[in-house]
Amino acid sequence: MEIKRNVPNNTVTRKLTDIDGPTGNLYESVTIIAKRANQISTELKQELNRKLADFSTTTDSLEETFENREQIEISKYYERIPKPVLIATEEFLDGEVYFEEKQ
Repeated sequence: MEIKRNVPNNTVTRKLTDIDGPTGNLYESVTIIAKRANQISTELKQELNRKLADFSTTTDSLEETFENREQIEISKYYERIPKPVLIATEEFLDGEVYFEEKQ
């Protein structure tokens, strides 16, 4: 999954009018952002599990667990990326999230 560069790593205070602008309803906007954040979280988890599966063996010893630098670097990368809610909020505000209004 490609992470946009302009996503902040920390919480940002936002105007409520910016969030409810695309839908006209704050609660609908928050629901859309939450659903997109769940999708992003699932994608990131699957991607991380695929990368870490290369390192899994059936007979790991304690020394091998601590010496695997590549696995540690991959885990650190995923810890440093912004949280899925922040990514989803940026996508929503940039108009990159598709949603339909149900009648």
